[in-house]
Amino acid sequence: MNRFSNSPRVNLSQLFWLRCLAIMGQLLTITIAQTLLGVHLPIAAMLFVIALEALFNAATFWRANEARTETERELFGQLFVDLGTLSALLFLSGGTTNPFVSLYLPGLAIAAAVLPWTLALILAAFSLCCYGLLAVESIPLNIDEPSNLFDYYRTGAWINFVVSVGLIAWFVARMSRTLRARDAALASAQQQLLRDERVVALGAQAATVAHEMGTPLSTISMLAEELRLAAETDGDLGAYRADLQTLEQQIALCRSALARLQSRAASPDRQEIGRWLDVFARQWRLRHPHVRFEWRTAPALESIYVEDAVAVGQTLTILLDNAARVSRDYVTLTVDAVDASLLLTVEDRGPGIAPPLRAQLGKAPVTSDQGGHGVGLYLASVTAARLSGRIEISQADPHGTRATLTLPARALERAERANSGDALARR
Repeated sequence: MNRFSNSPRVNLSQLFWLRCLAIMGQLLTITIAQTLLGVHLPIAAMLFVIALEALFNAATFWRANEARTETERELFGQLFVDLGTLSALLFLSGGTTNPFVSLYLPGLAIAAAVLPWTLALILAAFSLCCYGLLAVESIPLNIDEPSNLFDYYRTGAWINFVVSVGLIAWFVARMSRTLRARDAALASAQQQLLRDERVVALGAQAATVAHEMGTPLSTISMLAEELRLAAETDGDLGAYRADLQTLEQQIALCRSALARLQSRAASPDRQEIGRWLDVFARQWRLRHPHVRFEWRTAPALESIYVEDAVAVGQTLTILLDNAARVSRDYVTLTVDAVDASLLLTVEDRGPGIAPPLRAQLGKAPVTSDQGGHGVGLYLASVTAARLSGRIEISQADPHGTRATLTLPARALERAERANSGDALARR
């Protein structure tokens, strides 16, 4: 008879298709009983009930295509109609003497799993009332050979048992799989929440440190400027003129970093990758003047831009700083576009990272043999994930470490076309 969805979260589309199968099964059962088994059924009344069920199923199909989430009460109504249809068909075909009467149980089991206990209890009470009425009032079966009634009942009971076992086993297996997937998703969400809390705490500390750095940085800048001016007239300080100039450049970089930190909260900065990368690479070279640094870009990057240049720059700075810390003679940055992704690869020729430690980097702060704590790479991984990207750490050839930042590529021309379309739409 009627079949119900096997998922812990039943939806109308599932109910529609399963009810279609139920209608075909009902028609097939009536045809076999009437033509092959010699059972005389009230065909007109039973077809009328099935026709009403088909009309209700058509309404369910229309409702399922509205792309709105069904409520628990709506699912309750769907299951209530299914149980009512089963009761009506059983009333016309022998009542409790019909071997398919136990199909109440799979339906109630599914209702108990997918509905609140109050609604499931109402369906259980409704089924009990229907079963009680069928026990005292129903249309008895009219069979040409009454002596075969027991064989028919035994065959029907076997078919009913197979259908019930298959339905319950299928439903329970799917429900267990869904529950395991839900537990895994919940554990992942909890880990993400812990990472976000750590990032918020680190961000608050960074903001505090940046605020505290303002005053001493201004003092250092003023003293460096006075020393540089004094070096122009004082012969003893003249030998340090180049060093003082480098010191002022480093102070300017610190101020620029603080300014970016303040502007980061305002709005993301979208820039074309070619222009942005040139400025970024030159600024990073000033921070590490003693590091041999090279960067290469693919020729087909003119139409690619980064959505949040500040966040990408911060992430890339962490990767380059880590490379420069272990390899002063060789640090490279390669930028390329593959399919719909932008790849920014940083390589060094340092001692490399052990595979067990490499697998932990980016997931949580960890302590390495070189004295690092993994906080920077952890923040970089979180930032990359927020940008819908990822960071992969691997072994470089012949030795060293390769860090690849993968980001979704955006076409500048498409963005300008979309902006033009929005402007025209607002006119």
